[in-house]
Amino acid sequence: MSPAAFPPAPDLVPICRALISVTDKTGLIDTARTLAAAGVEILSTGGTRAAIAAAGLPVIDVAEVTGYPEMMDGRVKTLHPAVHGALLGVRAAPDHARAMVDHGIVGVDLLYVNLYPFEATVAGGGDFDACVENIDIGGPAMIRSAAKNHAYVAVCTAPADVDEVLAALGAAGGTSLALRRDLAARAFARTAAYDGAIAGWFAGQTARRATRGASWPERKAIAGQLKQTMRYGENPHQAAALYVFPSPRPGVATARQIQGKELSYNNINDTDAAVELVAEFDAGDGAAVAIIKHANPCGVALGEDLKSAYLRALRCDPVSAFGGIVALNHRLDAAAAREIVKIFTEVVIAPEADEEAIAVFRRRKDLRLLLTGGLPNPRAGGETFKSVAGGFLVQGRDDARVTAADLKIVTRRAPTAAELRDMLFAFTVAKHVKSNAIVFARDGQTAGVGAGQMNRRDSARLAALRAGEAAETAGLPHSLARGSACASDAFFPFPDGLLQAIEAGATAVIQPGGSIRDDEVTAAADAAGITMAFTGTRVFRH
Repeated sequence: MSPAAFPPAPDLVPICRALISVTDKTGLIDTARTLAAAGVEILSTGGTRAAIAAAGLPVIDVAEVTGYPEMMDGRVKTLHPAVHGALLGVRAAPDHARAMVDHGIVGVDLLYVNLYPFEATVAGGGDFDACVENIDIGGPAMIRSAAKNHAYVAVCTAPADVDEVLAALGAAGGTSLALRRDLAARAFARTAAYDGAIAGWFAGQTARRATRGASWPERKAIAGQLKQTMRYGENPHQAAALYVFPSPRPGVATARQIQGKELSYNNINDTDAAVELVAEFDAGDGAAVAIIKHANPCGVALGEDLKSAYLRALRCDPVSAFGGIVALNHRLDAAAAREIVKIFTEVVIAPEADEEAIAVFRRRKDLRLLLTGGLPNPRAGGETFKSVAGGFLVQGRDDARVTAADLKIVTRRAPTAAELRDMLFAFTVAKHVKSNAIVFARDGQTAGVGAGQMNRRDSARLAALRAGEAAETAGLPHSLARGSACASDAFFPFPDGLLQAIEAGATAVIQPGGSIRDDEVTAAADAAGITMAFTGTRVFRH
């Protein structure tokens, strides 16, 4: 009989026999007790069977069904026709029914399997052998068999799935076709994500990882666990959700929300930009604060403490900071919290927070407070993804770090120690500004930021404008850019952008270099008496 000729799937399927084999035994005994009370025969394996039996509940060892004991350290126990025939058999198809009778196969109506904790083993730093040993084989095979035959079998891979089945069992005596199809969709997604996590981890173990010449696998799978759905995406007509990778870096995706409204798509995108930027500054070197608006920094600063760092960051562009995101690299304290709540802020993200600081925020109930437990390591590598029509782009995370040793001073005048510190600070911030990016900085704080312009000269003009406006707001007689260092994320293709920075008051410039007009740009810097360094590293962010 061809699949097309199979009889229509029944709507209601009673549950007479269940096969349970779970690594995570949360709620297992309650589930087994409910099934047993409903007269359901339970088959099980290994530790799951032992736990059910220890609770005094009737359970049949799968080894009795297959005629083979578990072997090879449990690697082989369910890979048998007596198991997969019970899951895959189309009960109403005569050939299938005859084969089941001929071989003594009794159908399974409910499969409950959760998988070996591969993702948790990787996330916990397990060594290669431990990770390999936690790759489940029999579990995914049974899940896929049951999901394929969802016309007759309800498949569960999580306690929430079981709860739905037990509710249906109590209300209707079995499962509906609609429920079984829904469960099958979840099951295939679970095995796909599981295999994707394994494939991604294995690729990382075997491929050469380099900024250039990376060895990319022929196929790329992305696995994620749904963390939350959202009211909408970038705009109200777009649906959106947040997924978490199997082995995530600390950051916004895994942060605990302590208070505030539900996070939106744009909140999460902007908060990610904020925490990735502030993580560039080692907490052991002092406090750092980044204020982000629309994924671009409008103020970044270092300070002796969070309060001073925040006020210095705010000084750069207090207008844009309204309704922004604040990221901190230290434990949030009450002094900083009291300053932050003086203006409207969408999200604050920090590694931890004092109880007194949390109490300050409670008076702003809509303000979202996220605690990450740590900061992402900007040198840890990894990959970033971006969707394009019909596919997605993948690249290595930008883990570049420019130090004084990397710089090539190309002007006659060398930078002072203070200028050198400001140059490196400004270039670090520029790495997190949308291209074309220009950043003015002085004394460990941004003075002006120009982002996302179609040419570098306009970015320099915008940064200078911000520096001038900030000075007016602060009541200063001159632009914040006076005496600053200017960073550019890519080379100056013409002297005009450099001249704009000089006109704004910059005395030091840091840029990657590499333009065919580098000599012309350098000559302009020498003519103005400023110092300029090439990094040899471009830090575009589109």
